[in-house]
Amino acid sequence: MGCGSVGSMPSPPAQALADLTEISTQVEAAVVFDREGTVLASTLDDERAGRLAGSALELVRAAEEARPDGGADATQALVQLDVALEDGSVFVAADGDRLIAAITAPDPTVGLVFYDLKSCLRGLADETEPEPAKPRRAPARKATTRTKKDDEKP
Repeated sequence: MGCGSVGSMPSPPAQALADLTEISTQVEAAVVFDREGTVLASTLDDERAGRLAGSALELVRAAEEARPDGGADATQALVQLDVALEDGSVFVAADGDRLIAAITAPDPTVGLVFYDLKSCLRGLADETEPEPAKPRRAPARKATTRTKKDDEKP
């Protein structure tokens, strides 16, 4: 068994996707991207990942524009989207500026896929948040014991 260097360890988004595809057997492929369409990690090659992210972003924007307010209320951003096709489904889940899109086979368990995608995004958010600074304690003083010598008199 070989040892890899720290530089060869997968990035948090790549590791999150590897974990996702390992536990969610319904997810065939997935891509994590931002609201500009920049791919952060993917289980696909670069070209297909870019196409999936771009298509998913177009779906999200179209869904947000189709809202009754026309997408004017920025506080009401899309949270999840499912497009069922004859030969499979496309899922998109969002958490702030980070999104994840996944492709599944036909007739997936929708709630479970969304749960897995949102868990993946939450895991990424947890990894990117800086850890709070731990309070530093002053070093402990070394305890000394004194003994009285019987021989010594004041």
